[in-house]
Amino acid sequence: MKIYTRTGDGGETGLFGGKRVPKYDLRIEAYGSLDELNAWMGMIRSAGGDALDPELPGIQSVLFTLGSHLATEDAGLREKLPPLSPEPEARLEGAMDRMDEELEPLRNFILPSGAPLVAHCHVARTVCRRAERRVAALAAEVEVDALIVRYLNRLSDYLFVLSRRAAKQTDSTEEIWKP
Repeated sequence: MKIYTRTGDGGETGLFGGKRVPKYDLRIEAYGSLDELNAWMGMIRSAGGDALDPELPGIQSVLFTLGSHLATEDAGLREKLPPLSPEPEARLEGAMDRMDEELEPLRNFILPSGAPLVAHCHVARTVCRRAERRVAALAAEVEVDALIVRYLNRLSDYLFVLSRRAAKQTDSTEEIWKP
C-alpha cells in the first residue's frame, strides 16, 4: 500500500466508509485537531512524560478511538469501531486526584512556561481546548457522542494538572501571572 494516493490533490479527503468531503469540513477539522493533540501527547512522552503518569499511552489510544468515531459518518460503520465508554473519563479524574494530592493548592493563574516537558503539557492543553471547540462546532451540526466532548474537556484539565506535576518533578518554578 502506498502512502500517497493523489485522491486528496483536489482539496477533498475520504471519511471512513468512502464519502468524500472538503478538507475544511467541520468533521475533518474536529478529528484533525485530535490528531494534532495526539502528536503533542507523543511530544510529552518523548520529553519524559511516561515517568509522570502511566496513563499517557492509554490516552493516545483513546484519542485514536475518538478520532475514528468522528471520521465515520455512517452509524452502522461506527458500531464496528472500538466502543466509547465513560471509563476513560473516570481514569483521567482518578489520575488528576492522585496528582493533586502531591501538589500545592492552586491560588493564582500560572503562565505557561518552565522546562520543555512542562511547556509541552501546556501546549497540549491549548490544542486540546481547540479540539474540544472543533468537536463542539461539529456537534452543533451533526450527531456526536457526548462522551467525546466530555472526554476532551476532562483531558484539558488533566493536562493542566500534568503540567503542574511536571513542574514539580523538574524543579521548574510555576510563574504566577501578575496583571
